[in-house]
Amino acid sequence: MGERNQTSVREFILLGFSDHPLLQGLICGTVLLIYLISVLGNLGFLILMCADPHLHKPMYFFLSNLSILDICSTSLTLPKMLASFFTGNKSIPFHLCMTQLYFFQSFIGTEFFLLTSMAYDRYIAICNPLRYSLIMNKSICVLLATGSWAVSFLDAIPFADMISQLSYCKSNEINHFYCDTEAMLKLTCSDTHRLETLIFAEGSTVAFIPFLLTLISYIFIISSILRIRCTEGRRKAFSTCSSHLTSVVLFYGTLFCIYMRPTSMYSPAQDKLFSLLYTALIPTLNPIIYSLRNREIKNTLRNIRNKTRM
Repeated sequence: MGERNQTSVREFILLGFSDHPLLQGLICGTVLLIYLISVLGNLGFLILMCADPHLHKPMYFFLSNLSILDICSTSLTLPKMLASFFTGNKSIPFHLCMTQLYFFQSFIGTEFFLLTSMAYDRYIAICNPLRYSLIMNKSICVLLATGSWAVSFLDAIPFADMISQLSYCKSNEINHFYCDTEAMLKLTCSDTHRLETLIFAEGSTVAFIPFLLTLISYIFIISSILRIRCTEGRRKAFSTCSSHLTSVVLFYGTLFCIYMRPTSMYSPAQDKLFSLLYTALIPTLNPIIYSLRNREIKNTLRNIRNKTRM
């Protein structure tokens, strides 16, 4: 706790995309449009799943949690970035930066566990369909969703506490559009060995274990689908998990590009670009991905459209 008194920084400066002045206006205009689409899309998707009794099923319950998560995660970083561009005020108080960092880590962990819960749901639906309603009952769904949020928020506490105790004496300018861990570590003159060990430990548990469980689920799902003799049966079985598989590939693919690159390939510009894809584009795509090939959601939208015409 002694290092806390060494921290003279009371606020940070989020540089954002100021190193690309010619593109900054275009980037912020695009981000504003994507943010509005993301919030309205996920909010509409959430209202749709809550309003239609036909969608009160385990998969849609997890999708509702994912929509809430997407709204929260985009609203955590993008409004500050847009406000900095339009007002010119790029500063963020120290305590708000730490709060943003904490919630960002919590939201990432929650998405890991929610996607794993959804993979388990698809595994039961395809590999054990006769016992699906018995296994994926309301209590289990609530337990999986609540556990995803609770574990992630508790797990992020020691990480946020340790990074808040570092001494930031090199500079207060964060070369990012939000309080990013990698960018902030470049500003500290404290010993970060313990923090880096904690980051590795968290990456091995909060990230790798859900990834491994999701991978195992899909190994069983794919092997089960391949055993179906009827081509139409295989197509229908695969369509029930294709949307979730697409979300998993996008989510893990983006995070791997951000955090698993060799040090020699790291650059702040690439890091900000991939982070923008994660924080802005993926939450916008999720409602689209789960709507395009989902017959029940299409039927619900068709019924709503027919009722409004009457």
